[in-house]
Amino acid sequence: MKLMILESGAKAKTVKKYLGKGWIVQACGGHVQDLPSKGSKGSSKSMWDSERNVLPEPPWGWTSGAKKKITDMVKKAKSSNVEEVYIATDPDREGEFIAWRLSIIFAKFPSQKRVTFNEITETSVQKAIEEAREIDTALVDSAKVRRFMDRLVGFECSRFSRSWRLASMGRVQTPTLGFIIERELLREKHVPIVYNSVNFISNDTNFKIRFHEKDDPEAWLDDSGKHFPDRTFNQDLAAEAITKLNKNMSIEIQSIKEGKNKRSPKPPFTTDTMLQSASSNLGWSVARTSAVAGELYNSGHVTYIRTDSTRTNEDARKTIKEYIKQTYGENHLGPGVLGSDAKKGSSNVQDAHEAIRPTRPEIHNIDGLKDEQQLLYRLIWARFAGSQMSSSIRETRAIVAKTEDFDKNITGTASWRTHAGWEAVYEPYHKSIKLEPPQSELAEGVLWEIECNEENPQLVSDQTKPPRRFSESSIVQEMKKAGIGRPSTYVSTIQTLSRRKYVENNSGALIPTDAGRTLWLEVVPFYNEQNERGLFATQFTAKMESDLDTIENSSQSAPEVWHNFVDVFKEMNDAAKTKKRSIPSKKQIELLKNLTKNMTESERNKVLDGKKPEEFTGEEMRNTLDKVIADGGDFPASEKQIALVIKLADQLGHSLKDICKIVNIDDINSLTGGKDGSASQLIDTLIKESQALPASEAQVKLVNKLAVREEVPLSDILAIADIVTIDEMTKQDASKIIDTVMKKNKKSKKK
Repeated sequence: MKLMILESGAKAKTVKKYLGKGWIVQACGGHVQDLPSKGSKGSSKSMWDSERNVLPEPPWGWTSGAKKKITDMVKKAKSSNVEEVYIATDPDREGEFIAWRLSIIFAKFPSQKRVTFNEITETSVQKAIEEAREIDTALVDSAKVRRFMDRLVGFECSRFSRSWRLASMGRVQTPTLGFIIERELLREKHVPIVYNSVNFISNDTNFKIRFHEKDDPEAWLDDSGKHFPDRTFNQDLAAEAITKLNKNMSIEIQSIKEGKNKRSPKPPFTTDTMLQSASSNLGWSVARTSAVAGELYNSGHVTYIRTDSTRTNEDARKTIKEYIKQTYGENHLGPGVLGSDAKKGSSNVQDAHEAIRPTRPEIHNIDGLKDEQQLLYRLIWARFAGSQMSSSIRETRAIVAKTEDFDKNITGTASWRTHAGWEAVYEPYHKSIKLEPPQSELAEGVLWEIECNEENPQLVSDQTKPPRRFSESSIVQEMKKAGIGRPSTYVSTIQTLSRRKYVENNSGALIPTDAGRTLWLEVVPFYNEQNERGLFATQFTAKMESDLDTIENSSQSAPEVWHNFVDVFKEMNDAAKTKKRSIPSKKQIELLKNLTKNMTESERNKVLDGKKPEEFTGEEMRNTLDKVIADGGDFPASEKQIALVIKLADQLGHSLKDICKIVNIDDINSLTGGKDGSASQLIDTLIKESQALPASEAQVKLVNKLAVREEVPLSDILAIADIVTIDEMTKQDASKIIDTVMKKNKKSKKK
């Protein structure tokens, strides 16, 4: 008996159809073991200390729900007398890491092999089995080092950012956030420049007035110095153009320049271009596109969806070219297009990682797909088919014209398509395309009429717009361009920024929140301005990503990359901490303001030495706080303390006036803070009183649940608090019962 392990259940279901009897096909659900999560056993063990020629060996812990799933899988394999284990996790860095952990778990079985396939078809699966190999240790080491880097940066820098009450920092997520915020800052700095332009349509051709040449003193330039001949500051001149066009209702052609315009097809999809195209053509989010693409891959309809390659399989190209020839004609065939990832001279050679393409290119529509699956499949199919087709061709006529009594040139370009080429498969995504030349004669001296109405000709008075905010798909493009992302991390990075509430998605635009701005503008400079490289500078992050790639291809050793990173990070982190200690934190500033809030102006000036808290150095702040607290100065209760007092008073049915009497004050705002302050005393008193209240509904439910789980009568559970019926149970009784049972369970688990 043989066992094949894949990542997803849907993928396993597809593969099972191809393998038949003698095989058990199961899914592991993704990562089964990883670095221990915070607070779990072994998470505090230092994983950063190791000899320079080796990688650290942390205690790899089970991921959520994986232990039972894999234990059951092992049991089933043993009971079924499995002798060969084929580990078919995804064909990338993360997939290899999962395969490595599974190979250790299944080490006692007679034979275990690693298999990978870029497409889930019967041919590919059988070929992968025939070409089974060992675990790629270089790929695994690359995955390990990525984890170590992410954990080190995440743990240390997130701890650093807590002084600003921020959620987290990340090796890739923080530079990505930087792109979004820097774009927002550009928008805020943008100074609009007013302009006027005039345009109209004649013979289905768009025309514009050319108001000023570049050497004209009144030439319109944008803030970067770019010249726009069809724009003018002079609104009167623009209005005159409208008046003359409406009066004359025609233009006279002065000159015509013939030309041709060829539009080349684009290469097959990579992960980022698929996300971009689905966004622009279908209006989808990156998460939706990624999910639907995953469904298509798992069902065997498209190749692996996480790739940076534009190369494709020769057989697939032959198949689609035959389809193109039969459907559109031989003149629609092209040489094939590749992206910048392919080396010069290596046109269309097969790569270990292919582009995203249909597994059966001859099939344009697949029966039985959900609507959204069909939409994305057609887009992937069209992109692949188009990449093997000829360029589209258009005849162009660049026209210069005039209208009577107006000395400015009028320009427009008439164009019509003479050969569809790759555009033939993109008809559903393109607007109506002109296939015929203009009806009026294209010759000098010929008059072209203008059908004048409210919108034609049109005077546009507007102002320049700030740079567009990033969308989900355009930030992915920016990540790729900067070299700080990989196909497996694009979507998760955006989701993390959103989950941490650093950015918000407003109608497709990514807008930084106050927390996001604080992180980038206040916290990140501690790391980026202390060192030439800058921990969260895109160049440094890109270098780290590149180093991970060098581990994969064995051109650099993993220990060397890791220990070099640790050295640099330690230097940057120490510098950030040193600088942070030299200036007061926001918490310290707020505390000092609170401590001095009730002082007279004279007392406050004496304590602060005539300065504002924000002007203190870090050392001055620490010394001042120590002195004020040591002198026993009362300071107001915190907002949290006051909120808790109000909540407890409300639960107990007391008025705020009555509870203030407990600590001999007249107003709740007179409560003092600190552990010995009147707010703490009042909270302790109210909590004790609240314990005598009847148990909450949630507590009653939990106590009943505990009795069922412990398989004992409810009366035995209630006896812990010396009560007979659940109706007499107070909050304090419930807390005692719950704590006792929970502690008992913890002790039994340790044994």
